[in-house]
Amino acid sequence: MKKTMIAGMFIASLAMVSIAHAKTIRIGNQGDALSMDPHSLNESLQLSVTGNVYEGLTGRNKDLSLAPALATSWTQTSPTVWRFNLRKGVVFHDGTPFTADDVVFSFQRSAGDGSDMKSYTNDVAEVRKVDSHTVEFVTKAPFPILPEVISLVYVMSKKWSEDNQATKPVDRRKGIENAASFRANGTGPFRVRERQPGVKTTLARSANYWGKIDGNVTEVIYTPITNDATRVAALVSGEIDVMEPVPVQDVARVNASANARAMQGPELRTIFLGMDQKRDELLYSSVKGKNPFKDKRVRQAFYQAIDIEGIKRTVMRGASNPTAILVGPGINGFDANLNKRLPYDTEAAKKLLADAGYPSGFEVTMNCPNDRYVNDGEICQAVAANLSRIGVKINLQAETKGTYFPKILRRDTSFYLLGWTPGTYDSHNMLNALTRCVDDKGSGQFNLGAYCNPKVDELTLKIQSETDKAKRQAMISEAFKIHADDIGHLPLHQQALAWGVSKKVELTQLADNFMFFKWMSVK
Repeated sequence: MKKTMIAGMFIASLAMVSIAHAKTIRIGNQGDALSMDPHSLNESLQLSVTGNVYEGLTGRNKDLSLAPALATSWTQTSPTVWRFNLRKGVVFHDGTPFTADDVVFSFQRSAGDGSDMKSYTNDVAEVRKVDSHTVEFVTKAPFPILPEVISLVYVMSKKWSEDNQATKPVDRRKGIENAASFRANGTGPFRVRERQPGVKTTLARSANYWGKIDGNVTEVIYTPITNDATRVAALVSGEIDVMEPVPVQDVARVNASANARAMQGPELRTIFLGMDQKRDELLYSSVKGKNPFKDKRVRQAFYQAIDIEGIKRTVMRGASNPTAILVGPGINGFDANLNKRLPYDTEAAKKLLADAGYPSGFEVTMNCPNDRYVNDGEICQAVAANLSRIGVKINLQAETKGTYFPKILRRDTSFYLLGWTPGTYDSHNMLNALTRCVDDKGSGQFNLGAYCNPKVDELTLKIQSETDKAKRQAMISEAFKIHADDIGHLPLHQQALAWGVSKKVELTQLADNFMFFKWMSVK
């Protein structure tokens, strides 16, 4: 009995020490992760949140360089075969051991119907198990950048997915949900303890995490706070510890507060406009019997009617970098020589519209999120005002990203705004996802307006396989120039990062806007 009492007292004292050292961090964001399913939406915020719960074979260091994650090493055994050696001794949050079967299952799942991650796997022919902790990827063509490409394809437990009828991804386009949307079972440093979509998600540090955790946070309370003023007030008052984004007009207020500071830096994300260039008649337009966006003159008229410097000055308060191409500085392949916008010129835009047969302009609906990117709703309002000067009436449909993304991802749009950060930090990612001709295997998966130029496709495949840096850069630049000459999309700007952070908190801010809880500490 005495031994039992001593043991009980020891366990109780451990629990008290654990509670004493527990560190909770409260995070507020303008939006929520729309699902806990890591394959359901290829959106940075969602992948950032789920990337604390799930992991890929490869990952990223604090400087965004490639790092081992669930794979310890990888080699290219032939031009079209990569072999990955998997980390041993790793378990999922439910205690199930991690093996090659989970990798094969996860990549099949991420390439299947409903997955939003197909653009990362569309050039993989097969993933095969060699033994319990070795897998091979067979690619359709030489693919030297494969380890970088798959870093955001997170691995799920095959057993858990089967037991919970979650073998197929949650399909946001069709509104199809399953257990993986509300619960999670990863190998990451944090596990989901409670999920209330749109209200609050609570995560706790995983006791059996295999890796090193630099921070001291043991609990994360993640709350979507859509109203900018409410979010800033919560930070300044100390109700939350971290918030993202800080509206550009509130940066000075946050920095002047006693409790918080604004962490600012360049972001790798490019904001742009897309147009339906495939349908013979737009879904949402006053023009009947034809599609004005199939005419380059119309696309160029829209481009030259946008006062991007005015948007930078009045909407973004200087916190943006106008761009002419769909990647910015910091992305491998960025070419400063091509980053020169067509001039803002309403008279030239009017003439282009008239030459195309629309001297009086036309009406078209524009889809836009109002809680995803920095001042996204205001950007769309400014674009609509700009286009009105050339006779184009924009019927603006701005809405929460929870309804916005499913709508545009099923291509139920004529004109839309989107932001893109290449998950590989390489131009190939953008070319493959945004400008490649659309097919059902994942090519051009986010080319929502179906822009298509066979020469850009040809270059994209060559860029994927080329190892000579100079030749590769020349091909990237050629693809960018063709796309720019076609006015394939309407590039706007790269937005700036602004996180609000309590003075009690230390964390790592990444240029891709991912937020990793394992690198956070609370004093």
